Amino acid sequence: QKVSVEVLDHLEHLALVDFRDSEGVERLQKAIQFADQLHEVNTDGVEPMDSVLEDRCLYLREDDVTEGNCAKELLENAREKVEEYFVAPPGNIPLPKLEERETFLQGS
Repeated sequence: QKVSVEVLDHLEHLALVDFRDSEGVERLQKAIQFADQLHEVNTDGVEPMDSVLEDRCLYLREDDVTEGNCAKELLENAREKVEEYFVAPPGNIPLPKLEERETFLQGS
């Protein structure tokens, strides 16, 4: 199942991920094929659930802080940071409009 340039562009802007190379597009197509299998499942008469654990009692425990005040040390592990925040993976960046960039599927 092929993904059109328009759909690819829309998904890139929704997810803020760039699918410019063949590997990214192939991974997306495999994910779509996997998700399409859900259409084959018969859900007639099955009520929607809020959680797969809705029939279980979830026990909460006390949140006991044993260590803390180590933000500086934690941020040393960041590949990239802005002020006191981790920067999301490099693929999560605003993308230019489709007309302004070359896309892997542009020629197809």
